[in-house]
Amino acid sequence: MANIAAPIDQFMRVIITRIAASAPAGAALESISTVNMTAPTIEVTFPGIRILEQTPDAIRSLLTHATKDDLDWQPSDDRWSISMVLAHLADVEVKGFVSRFHAIATEENPFLPAYDQLALFHSSAHFDGLAELDEFERRRRETLAWLKSLPPYVGARAGRHEQLGSLTFDQLLNEFAFHDLGHIRQVIELYRSHAFYPNMGAFRDYYKIHP
Repeated sequence: MANIAAPIDQFMRVIITRIAASAPAGAALESISTVNMTAPTIEVTFPGIRILEQTPDAIRSLLTHATKDDLDWQPSDDRWSISMVLAHLADVEVKGFVSRFHAIATEENPFLPAYDQLALFHSSAHFDGLAELDEFERRRRETLAWLKSLPPYVGARAGRHEQLGSLTFDQLLNEFAFHDLGHIRQVIELYRSHAFYPNMGAFRDYYKIHP
C-alpha cells in the first residue's frame, strides 16, 4: 500500500482548508483557525463514531490467534479471504470514504466518482493480512482525528455520486459505520468457518455457514 500518511496536524490543515463553526449549513468550510472548540462536533452528534473507533481493535482482537491459513483462506475463487477484506478496508478508507468526505466538506456539490472495490484484486498481488490491518488502523486514526473536528452542520452538505446521484455527508457517514459492521461480520464468518467449523464433528449438522 502506498504511504498516504501525514502528521495529524498537517493532514487536518490540508483537508480542512475552510472551516467555521458559525457558517451556515450551505456554506463551504472556512479557516481552521476560526473553529469554535466549544461547539458540538460530529464526535458528539454522530452515534456511529464509536463503531468507527472500535473497528480496528475489534478485528485485531478477533484475529489474535488466527493462523496464516485462516487469514488467506478463500471459500471459493470469487469469495474474499480475511486478508483480502483487510486490504479492502485499508483501500476503501481513502478512496471510498475520506476522498468523498473531503470533497463534500470543501467543495460545492462536487462530483463523486464511483469506487471499484474489485480493482484492488485485479492483479495477482498477495496480501499480508496483518500488515493490511496495521495500515487500516493507521488510516482510520487519521480519518477520525479529522472527522471529530468537524461541526455537525457539515452533515447537510451534499455531492453528486457518479451512480447514485445526490448524497449528503451525513448519509455517507452512516454508510461508513454500516460498512464497518458488515465487514466485521464477514471476518467473523470467514474465521469461524475455517478455524472451527471443520473440527466440530456431528455438531456441524446444526449449522449453516455462509463465508
